[in-house]
Amino acid sequence: MPLSSPDKVSLFAEGAVSTARLIAYLTLAMIVMVVDHRGNYLEHLRAVAGTLVEPVYRMAALPSDVARAGRLAVATQTQLVDENRDLREALLLAQVRLNRMSALTAQNDRLKKLLDVQNELGLGVQLARLIDIDLDPFRHRVVLDAGSAQMIKVGQPVLDAFGIMGQIVEVLPNTSVALLITDPTHAIPVMVRRTGLRTIAYGTGAIDRLQLPNIPISADIKVGDELVTSGLGGRFPMGFEVGRIVEISNDESGM
Repeated sequence: MPLSSPDKVSLFAEGAVSTARLIAYLTLAMIVMVVDHRGNYLEHLRAVAGTLVEPVYRMAALPSDVARAGRLAVATQTQLVDENRDLREALLLAQVRLNRMSALTAQNDRLKKLLDVQNELGLGVQLARLIDIDLDPFRHRVVLDAGSAQMIKVGQPVLDAFGIMGQIVEVLPNTSVALLITDPTHAIPVMVRRTGLRTIAYGTGAIDRLQLPNIPISADIKVGDELVTSGLGGRFPMGFEVGRIVEISNDESGM
């Protein structure tokens, strides 16, 4: 039977000597704990030990920290990309709503002005929406979404919130064509509001210009005078705005 070497006897080996040694060690440990608890004599030793052991803990936790940081970085970048896309889409939708709101506000203002004209003058009118524009530079015509079914007739004047636009020249069941007063073939009787001078305004083909070729040099007229319908001919009602004098010049004959 092999025998154990005396220098390799276990601390917890059976026997009275080993038991006494264990009791002595436990007693010493308890004394050290009580003394440290009451006087904190080992606090500095624990701090030094913690400082020495801390790098080991950090090295052991480094792979886990790196993996966690990588996951957070990827998740954060993905989240930021998603939030950026959502915010961009929300901004586009808000811009569309704002533009639509502005268009509706402008449309409501125009309708209010038209209704104000109707109420002030006591005219019977048929509201219509402009649905097409003739882009020919020598023909100024527009298409309206009202026709014979809405009691529209050829020759009726077309008004907007600011005055005379033109007159109906063609009628279909649910649409009609209006000739604008700026068309080169159109003429409208007008009157200078300030002096009562009557004349004829002709279309020039320019969308914002009319011409008054038959005004004598002696006439009292100046830049800024307002032109309104005179009511002559019975086609256009009297008193509606047509334009404003922006330039006065002599013709070639000097008349």
